[in-house]
Amino acid sequence: MVTKTSQDSASLASRRGFLKLAGASGITTAANAISLSARAASSVRDGTPEQIHLTWGTDPASEIIVSWASLTQAIKPRVRLRTHEGLEHLVHAVQRTYTDGLSGEIVCTYHARLSDLRPDTTYQYEVTADNDSNASQPFSAMFRTAARGRHKFRFTSYGDLATPNVGWVLSSLQSRYAVQAVERFEPLFHLLNGDLCYANLNPTQQPEVWRDFGNNVQASATNRPWMPCPGNHEIEFNNGKQGFDSYLTRYMLPDNGTRFAGHWYSFRVSSVLFISLDADDVIYQDSAAFVAGPSALTPAASTGNSPIEPGTSFYVRGYSQGEQTRWLERTLREASRDGGVEWIVVQMHQDALSSSKTGNGSDKGIREAWLPLFDQYGVDLVLCGHDHDYERSHPVRGCNHYAGRDAATGDRVDTLQPRPVVTSHRANDPVDTSRGTVHLILGGGGTSAPLDVYGIDTGTGLPQAMVFTKPNRPVASATGGTFVRPAPDAVEDAIWSARRDTETGYGIAVFDVDPGERGGRTSITMNYYHAPGADQKATADYELFETIVFEKPCRD
Repeated sequence: MVTKTSQDSASLASRRGFLKLAGASGITTAANAISLSARAASSVRDGTPEQIHLTWGTDPASEIIVSWASLTQAIKPRVRLRTHEGLEHLVHAVQRTYTDGLSGEIVCTYHARLSDLRPDTTYQYEVTADNDSNASQPFSAMFRTAARGRHKFRFTSYGDLATPNVGWVLSSLQSRYAVQAVERFEPLFHLLNGDLCYANLNPTQQPEVWRDFGNNVQASATNRPWMPCPGNHEIEFNNGKQGFDSYLTRYMLPDNGTRFAGHWYSFRVSSVLFISLDADDVIYQDSAAFVAGPSALTPAASTGNSPIEPGTSFYVRGYSQGEQTRWLERTLREASRDGGVEWIVVQMHQDALSSSKTGNGSDKGIREAWLPLFDQYGVDLVLCGHDHDYERSHPVRGCNHYAGRDAATGDRVDTLQPRPVVTSHRANDPVDTSRGTVHLILGGGGTSAPLDVYGIDTGTGLPQAMVFTKPNRPVASATGGTFVRPAPDAVEDAIWSARRDTETGYGIAVFDVDPGERGGRTSITMNYYHAPGADQKATADYELFETIVFEKPCRD
């Protein structure tokens, strides 16, 4: 997948610049760079497929995309599909490449679109190339298409996965168990809610971090689609206008009909419309890459890119100039006219409602741009990551004005505090999402997380939420030559918070959809499993934390 000159390798090992990002900090040391570069150099460089993963095509009942990478350019990359009749179809892949803007490494990926598939059918497939070193026994796996029409199905979700290679900044062995957890529950597909691998925290080794991530995820993503959304840690210096070249090169996602292919998309399974958004476009917090200093981040000579000076930030708020929000409104409006759509589930990375005190908290940008649309068109669930914990909100609709306080002065601030429509819930009672949207923070994929993530204000007795209401670009620190990112500028009472996990930051949400019968009721049952003890030591032991049934009348 990657190639580079020996001169560039030497420059990477000696480089002293580093990045810090919101919610995490650290550097890639020279010793790590040398060790990991040597490991990459020792790999067999041919067209052998690796990092294999599936995504849905335009219609999950009839189309699957098989994607992968190879260490050097593959010759005639292809997928061999076996049908239920025993017939074989050969599908040639298209190649996508990019050159990493910091290391100069060339990344080669491949994508084969398998179309005209039968609904609710299991297929076997093989991935290979003419220069595949395993051509005599190529990689093989099986997947299942979605059924057509109203049917029961299961999906799973979490964000902030990272890699199990603890040589990288912000990685954890738990990410391997998190991938195994998806296989344990055998969903039709998995939603990966942003911050996939944290490559931009390891700037001199970004493609190698992506490689470790892809080969770890392959254990599940070759058997069922993994549908991602971009987070702040997918934004990388010199990798495209918005910094998403690494992400966009690796994934072929449903078309959104705009000039920002792959940034956001939607797909439908049974009576559920899934909408995946890029909240980087609307958030106030500057949570993308920035150079903290004291040294500049110097790209490899082969890239031709200039050093990135301390204090430089990659802030992309507003990059689509409203195009994503206009697309979202069109998509929601069309869904409201489609009698077959019973549920709307939105996936994004950053949070509109989070009371984490050790994470990033809530962002007014999302509340301004998208929560009114969620209210207007009856979005049921919003699944996020970003903060490395679990939190569930009450159903919310509308907002309270000037209920926040300036974090420094205590003056009133309009945080657009979401208004809960129900503030109590008896055990085993269903939650009616026709009355309001439920927000879920599912940032417990595999990234290391602290235990003490929530705070209680002793004055009010209510959970407090930090809120970004304006940009927080990096500022000079008290020590000269280095920069820090300011904390959120406002706080509010988290009157919308219903349940939080204080035991561990790790977990997986399992959703079982029952479309019900016309004239009756439809439901989504969520079982949230967490892994107590994994914050101190990686563990494969996931235990049930809570069960919630979301239920409402079927549409006529």
